[in-house]
Amino acid sequence: MDKKEIVLLNDSFPPAIDGVANVIMNYARQLQESRDYTACVVTPEYPGADDSAFPYAVYRYPSVDLRKQLGYTAGIPLVPSSLHALSQKNAALLHSHCPFASNYMARALREQLNVPLVLTYHTKFDVDIANAIKGKALQRGAIKALVESVSAADELWVVSKGAGENIRKLGYTGDYYVMQNGVDMPRGRATEAQIAAATAGYDLPSDLPVFLFVGRMMWYKGLRIILDAMAALKSQNYDFRMVFVGGGGNEADVKAYASKNKLDDKCLFTGPIRDREALRAWYSRADLFLFPSDFDTNGLVVREAAACGLGSVMLADSCAAEGVTGDLNGLLVQNNAASLAVCLCRIMEHKDAMRKIGANAAADLYLSWPDAIALAKERYAYVIEEYNAGHYSKKRKLTDKALAFGSDLLNWFETIGNPSMLMH
Repeated sequence: MDKKEIVLLNDSFPPAIDGVANVIMNYARQLQESRDYTACVVTPEYPGADDSAFPYAVYRYPSVDLRKQLGYTAGIPLVPSSLHALSQKNAALLHSHCPFASNYMARALREQLNVPLVLTYHTKFDVDIANAIKGKALQRGAIKALVESVSAADELWVVSKGAGENIRKLGYTGDYYVMQNGVDMPRGRATEAQIAAATAGYDLPSDLPVFLFVGRMMWYKGLRIILDAMAALKSQNYDFRMVFVGGGGNEADVKAYASKNKLDDKCLFTGPIRDREALRAWYSRADLFLFPSDFDTNGLVVREAAACGLGSVMLADSCAAEGVTGDLNGLLVQNNAASLAVCLCRIMEHKDAMRKIGANAAADLYLSWPDAIALAKERYAYVIEEYNAGHYSKKRKLTDKALAFGSDLLNWFETIGNPSMLMH
């Protein structure tokens, strides 16, 4: 039986690492190792990228290096030479993981390959748009373009029901299918030796509760709630350690806020940890994972914590808390520091209860990548069959004006940077 090729498209991929780039790598690896599918990745050029070690093909298309201005490289998806090269592929399905450059490329390829396009909606892009664009009219235009891009897919996948409702609130009127991401950590705690090696040099008394946060250091992930709750605990003479793993974004402001609240002796900042085994050791060392975020659509770190038998504290009704039952396989609080502080005061005296919640989280919330991809493959087969049978409604094609988008963007980028910024 001939294997079906899935083309995975995303705006980020190593050496640029974020949560969705990690998802792409796991999709590609699992599909490539399967008996019935192969995979390739389509992504923008990036300085220093070396794709030779990947066990699947990686196709790069031109981009502009905007790391100094915006923190990332911007792909130019509709360059004719790139489209021509990719149009020669024998793909069965296109799977885009970003509604911006990647989905423009996917839509153009769909017209040439005549195969279905699936788009996974991973994050609340309206929050990112509001942070990046200040003018209200420009924000509305960007959200309109976002909804148009999402609506152009033959099938929309979301990583949680909350993510689906988010895009619905922005104006999307179609259906969506919930397809959760997996976790690339095995179920089970790290060894004591691994924990000792990863946490060496940090002030972590064995008799004190240790709370953990992992993620980008962004205020909208609930970091102010965490710090205010820590200040409340300290004011009540509780002793503890709060460990923040991550960097970037608002990191400097977060550290300054911790110092302002006299938490320097309680809060530890490790910076980003790329080594997955070292990160697993931190999950295994902690007593509770704190994730009071109403921004995240899936809360993959909550599932990573669960893999290590670590229970989480989340906001009630948040996307991260989907599937969580309070006081059983997680702890649920309101969106304020007082609620979090009360919860921690109640639970920190009972380590047995924290361990029980962690064990239940491991049993109920953990989803391995092999299991996640098995579900995705079943849905791929359905989408391909439905598309070939003509059961999907016709989607609006990219116009000639849109196909000129690539050259127009090249000219625009040259006005904000210089020609040497362009990578081919």
